[in-house]
Amino acid sequence: MGGIMAIGGLDLKDKGEIGYSASMPELPYLEIYLERLRALAVGSRLESLRVQGPMVLQTVSPRPSDLAGSVLVQVERLGKRLVFEWRNDVWDGPRYAVVHLMIAGRFLWSERLAEPPNKKFGLASFAFERGTLHLNEYGTKRRATLHLLADPAGLAAHDRGGLEPLTAGLDAFAAALTRERRTLKRALADPRLFAGIGNAFSDELLHEAQLSPMAITTSLAADDLARLHAVVQSSLRGWVERLRLEVGDGFPGVGKGAGAVTAFHPAMRVHGRFREPCGVCGTAIQRIVFADNESNYCPRCQTGGRLLSDRAFARLLKDDWPKRIEELEAAGLAVVTSAPRAPVGPPRSTG
Repeated sequence: MGGIMAIGGLDLKDKGEIGYSASMPELPYLEIYLERLRALAVGSRLESLRVQGPMVLQTVSPRPSDLAGSVLVQVERLGKRLVFEWRNDVWDGPRYAVVHLMIAGRFLWSERLAEPPNKKFGLASFAFERGTLHLNEYGTKRRATLHLLADPAGLAAHDRGGLEPLTAGLDAFAAALTRERRTLKRALADPRLFAGIGNAFSDELLHEAQLSPMAITTSLAADDLARLHAVVQSSLRGWVERLRLEVGDGFPGVGKGAGAVTAFHPAMRVHGRFREPCGVCGTAIQRIVFADNESNYCPRCQTGGRLLSDRAFARLLKDDWPKRIEELEAAGLAVVTSAPRAPVGPPRSTG
């Protein structure tokens, strides 16, 4: 039998996977998980579900053993959660498994049959007649969750209510975005407003749309809303296409390399590229750090040269904090750490 079907080495020091600014898988990666799970596991019988992580299982009924012998009939995405639907000839209706990967949770597919969970990282393993799906978590904190449900009504508790950005029309998109007075970055990454967009891809979308992450949603002009809507749909579709080509007929991996699920894909324009040159104008990418996240942006492409206030540095430097990128450059503080890159980003979707 073959081994783990994953692309990308398991390098636990990769900043995009463990520790520094790791982020939960977002819509493009989740869509690829869906596609590969539908190809590899849907229609297959589940031999067993083994739960190893003490905190991952959040429900008591059904039990993991109750799913043995059932067939996986479909896998869907509910925001940033994946929903597995199981059926057999005994139950009066379907059973569901809802998985939220959170920050460091990842799926891996192995061609080995009934392979036990990884002793260090494994939370659960779904042993199918065709192979084993592992639910692993590579962070120091255990946050990923697994809910087993016997009633489809229970799925509503896992739906944060956000619009699906790939299918939302302009009017619905604009209404959701401007429902509350928020900064644009926070609104895009709010699961109550939009499903599947998080810290990493919100940076990418706003850079491509040439909008400041700190712009106020209720102050956006109609053409800004239309441009952002178009970018969200074309860019996210483009990322799905890129990742589909990278993964091929394998399965998304972890760590570094093509096809790995990471918060810092090499083709990203701004996210995780602090002090690297903008691929459009060559200006050093800047960032704002808040809590466990950061917002990356290009001052010339997105804010008209204005530097957004980073609270930590602004508090330290007070009145000496530069207000514009030209001041930062004149002071020798806008250090570009690598040569200018050619414009990157997802392939443009024609769909």
